[in-house]
Amino acid sequence: MKKLLSLLVLILIVACKNDKKIESGFDVTFAKAKIDTAWNQVMPTILKTIVPPSFKDTTYSISDTLNFRENLNKVIAQVSANGGGTVTIEPGTYNVKGSIFMRSDINLHLSEGVILNFSPNPGDYLPVVKTRWEGTFIMNYSPLIYAIGQQNFAITGKGKIDGNCKDIWASWKQKQKASKMRARQMGSDKVPLEDRIFGEGHFLRPPGIQFIECKNILLEDFTIKSTPFWTINPVLSENITVRRLKIQSGTTNDDGIDPESCKNVLIESCTINTHDDCIAIKAGRDQDGWSYPPSENIIIRNNDFTSKVGSGFCIGSEMSAGVRKIFAEKNTLRKSGKHAFQFKSNPDRGGFIEEIYIRDTSVLNPVKYGLEFTTDYKGWRGNKHFVKYRDFYFQNITLQDATDLSIRINGREEQNIHRVYMENIHIKSSNVPFEANYVKDLILNKVTINGISIANEALDIN
Repeated sequence: MKKLLSLLVLILIVACKNDKKIESGFDVTFAKAKIDTAWNQVMPTILKTIVPPSFKDTTYSISDTLNFRENLNKVIAQVSANGGGTVTIEPGTYNVKGSIFMRSDINLHLSEGVILNFSPNPGDYLPVVKTRWEGTFIMNYSPLIYAIGQQNFAITGKGKIDGNCKDIWASWKQKQKASKMRARQMGSDKVPLEDRIFGEGHFLRPPGIQFIECKNILLEDFTIKSTPFWTINPVLSENITVRRLKIQSGTTNDDGIDPESCKNVLIESCTINTHDDCIAIKAGRDQDGWSYPPSENIIIRNNDFTSKVGSGFCIGSEMSAGVRKIFAEKNTLRKSGKHAFQFKSNPDRGGFIEEIYIRDTSVLNPVKYGLEFTTDYKGWRGNKHFVKYRDFYFQNITLQDATDLSIRINGREEQNIHRVYMENIHIKSSNVPFEANYVKDLILNKVTINGISIANEALDIN
């Protein structure tokens, strides 16, 4: 009875707030035409541009565990200089004392039975390299596997990568605040990169796999776990295929896959079980991100997600260069300690999130928060660079239970959210009613919570 009364009160409030006519021309016909064009024309065109790299029919095998990392990097460099090929690591356990550096035209193949045990010693990841840390470029510890300015490379095979984060890296989250704030201030002040020196004496953990300003990349079939920070983080890169990976948890901030300022990306058939967000699309932080390209043309399909304290799928909060043309379909979220879906920013960011298409998704177990547009995300420093949210289309999504929040679409008075369409969205159980404020053009078509229809008509909420 309590759930029913809450929903009836909400419907009455919405009806009282929405006596205005829709003036923009945004209606069900418009929305369905937009959806049809997006899925049947735009998305297939994007797919055609995403082509995995191919390699010379030359194979080099590595099986010697002595000085493995130094020898592997030397072979990768030599094979790349000679036109490329496949560098195969034979089955076995290898201790990796520092970063592996990917080069152009290399397929690094991890044979089934390979275990790469990365060193937990931070000193092994020096000297510092150019990296992006939570959306800000700095000079910091090298990622475990790193590339910059390379093209046509791959990491393939059914081997395993272990970042061994728990011995040392996991404790750094409690020590990072001063360095984190320093990096963010440098980004806001546009301090030259060569003066943004971190590394030793600071506590900013490196990502597992990060490549910057690269093209034509394939990541396929391997297992990766226990990385110090975000697991896979392509930056300013394009034509990326990620498929059939098994990504397992590490420590806090171990996001599964974070494409950042990337274009033409396919993520499919991956199993992601992380502490933090499974998929987080990003595009730089605040002023430091504004001069770079957006993240766009990203397809996420047929994946299996589990998150302990993060989101199954999110955009942000580092999204200052903008995010657009994102397609997510046929994904399953098994469990999340927080959100099923979240679109997060704050008025420090600027930029935009637009043309987001999500359909055919199941959330199998209770989550705290179902679907939320967050425009006041934590860490706001008081700026007024309001993010533009527009054109969101959700279809055929089922959640079992959303305990603390069902659906919340809260824009800002200074910058409303524009054009949100929801069709066949069903939350089977939730004590918390649907909430919407500062939204221009919201259509709820067959949206139910606790089996009760919220609305079946266009709304214009101010």
